[in-house]
Amino acid sequence: MSEAEREAPFGDPDGFERLWTPHRMAYVQGENRPSGPAPDDGCPFCRAPGREDAEALVVSRGRTAYAVLNLYPYNSGHLLICPYRHIGDYTLLDGAETAELSSLTRSAITALRRAYGPQGFNVGMNLGEPAGAGIAAHLHQHIVPRWGGDNNFMPVIGRTKVLPELLQQTRATLAESWPQE
Repeated sequence: MSEAEREAPFGDPDGFERLWTPHRMAYVQGENRPSGPAPDDGCPFCRAPGREDAEALVVSRGRTAYAVLNLYPYNSGHLLICPYRHIGDYTLLDGAETAELSSLTRSAITALRRAYGPQGFNVGMNLGEPAGAGIAAHLHQHIVPRWGGDNNFMPVIGRTKVLPELLQQTRATLAESWPQE
């Protein structure tokens, strides 16, 4: 055992290196989650459009929906497409909302390809808490860029994702790469 291991102020030395991600504790503890299902229960997807884009991590705004970075991303560039209307069921979207959700998804994929060159994408929704929706009361579609090998030992063994840049920089890069339609 090394001198440093003998003098460790906490825990039992085990030879493992640690990559601390204290910012994830906010998610684990439920920070930024609504207190209930109503829009005025603190829904972050209802609050974001009323803030400045850079502050709220909004990348692009449409008439009925917007694109925003996930505050707790699975991968760098993880975007969410959200209708402005506080609604939790995809079948209750109107035609304009459905079309804009699709259009913003297409633009998001284009921007991510321009900015970061991912080799693939996971695109989808978790509808309802049993399906994994962290905020079930406000519909949101995930767009997660993927690269070969991005599911390496860090998330599989270490349960940690390594993100190469701060969310503000990712937002600025994607906003610059967003297609002008």
